[in-house]
This record gives sequence, structure tokens and C-alpha cells, in this order.
Amino acid sequence: MHELLITTEGFERLGQELERLKSEERRRIADRLRQAMTSEANLAQNMEYSDARDQKLQLERRIGLLRERLRSARIVAPCLGNGRVDLGERVRVREVVSGHSLELELVGQLEGDLAAGRVSVASPLGQALVGLRQGEIAKVDAPRGRFAFEVLAVELPAHAA
Repeated sequence: MHELLITTEGFERLGQELERLKSEERRRIADRLRQAMTSEANLAQNMEYSDARDQKLQLERRIGLLRERLRSARIVAPCLGNGRVDLGERVRVREVVSGHSLELELVGQLEGDLAAGRVSVASPLGQALVGLRQGEIAKVDAPRGRFAFEVLAVELPAHAA
């Protein structure tokens, strides 16, 4: 697997998720499996057992994926104070045509969550913003057309402010 860039906070979030899955979720699914095994003699026809077994497989896949991602991740700290948009920094932008403003944090490939205001540097918007300074325009090709975003401010991440 290739190297993945990630912020310190993103690395910690993934690590916490991994620990939660290994402890709480494994225990919850093990309990479901035990309960399902005692409810019906023929496990091949026991839908509850089959469902719990499928959940166990999905859980183990997710645990393996998180372990691999954390193993191959490289934590990157923002280059604070250089005036350029970098991974880990907050950026305020305005969509040029609509005038709609957004405040975003640029994060690694595994951390993107638009609802939480985190945009991956691997996304089209993230790629267009990296390296820009206040007043510069990012042009983004999206499925619904081409958009232009003016960089209004480059700021410290919320946790560093």
C-alpha cells in the first residue's frame, strides 16, 4: 500500500476507532454469536447466527484495513505561518459565482468529511487549494461543472488556535 498523508488528529481518530472496534465491537458481536448459537440447533438455518457471522467478517475486514492504513500513514504537520494553504490548516473560501463562503480544514486522504468541514487534499477541491495564498483563485472541475473559489484566509487549525 502507498504512503498516506494524515494529520495528527486524524491519526488519533483512526487509532481510537481501531481500539473501539477491537474491544467494544468484537465483544458485542461475540455476544450476538453466542446467543444465536444457543437459540437454534441447526446453525446453517439460523439467520441470526448467519447475520452475526457476516457482521464479524465485516468487522475483521475493517480492523485489518485500519491497521494497514495506520501502518502506512505518514503524519504531516501543517506549515504554519507561510501564508499558503497546507495540509492541516483551515482555509476560508468564497465560491466566486454564488458568493457562498465556506470554512474548511485540509486533511489527509483518510480524513475527509465534508459534513464536519474536513476536505481531503486528494479531493479535487483539496488539490486545487493546496499551495494557494489569500486572494488567489482555485479552479475545480466537478461533476456539476467547473467552480472557482477565492481564498479569503489561511488560518491555524481550530485545535492549534
